[in-house]
Amino acid sequence: MKISNLSFSSRAVVEDPFEWAYSIEDAGYTGWEVIQEGTQCLTDENISKVEDVRDTTNLKLSMHLPFSDMNLAGLNPGIHGEVLRQMKHYLHKASDLVNVAVIHPGYLSPYGAKLPDKAWDTCIWSLQELCDFAADQDITIGVENMPNFPKIFGREPDEMLDMIEQVDRKNLGMTLDTGHANTMGLLDEFVKKCKGKIVHMHIHDNHGKRDEHLPIGEGTIDWKKLMEGLSGYKGRMVTEMGSVEEGRQCIEYLKSL
Repeated sequence: MKISNLSFSSRAVVEDPFEWAYSIEDAGYTGWEVIQEGTQCLTDENISKVEDVRDTTNLKLSMHLPFSDMNLAGLNPGIHGEVLRQMKHYLHKASDLVNVAVIHPGYLSPYGAKLPDKAWDTCIWSLQELCDFAADQDITIGVENMPNFPKIFGREPDEMLDMIEQVDRKNLGMTLDTGHANTMGLLDEFVKKCKGKIVHMHIHDNHGKRDEHLPIGEGTIDWKKLMEGLSGYKGRMVTEMGSVEEGRQCIEYLKSL
């Protein structure tokens, strides 16, 4: 299998990313997805380092918007406003670096669980607001399907399609997360129903029960079948691993397909 569109994302957001960012190209990757969490958050102090990575390598950059403590469906106006402010802050910060940004849909808080329709509508409005802002930065938003967690939106294909349809923005598509879909037992269905909406991918493995983020080939996903089902896909595929060494394992497995 060709791996010309493969990006690396490190889940180790407490480590200095510039200790390993330059090594991923040597490992065989052509892209880096910068997570807006922990030490990878773009700041005035480190953005020049990210620009250096972009300018001195052939890596294509994408971005994962923050997700810890972030809820696009939150019904507390003050907190929800801060969530949108932070999302817009990072979209603006990365406007000269990326053209794709991944975002998680919202979830039902204890209060939101009592008003699920209102929480859903808030999620839709939030995505519209962020897509409109991202369009001005020439960025496409890829809303990501979620794993088998309770009270979170975006776990099933039909709900993801409904979300994208209701948001109704040209710069919104889907980030297909293979591991998340596998915890729901719906990976084949996601590919079948959502293929035309997929603009970005996260690829990792698990045994179908938990979101383990295992290297590709160490879980139960049938990768040969998956890649055949995604023939014609032109976007980025991002391995979400805990280390560059696990990233290398993924590349070797993909080459063997």
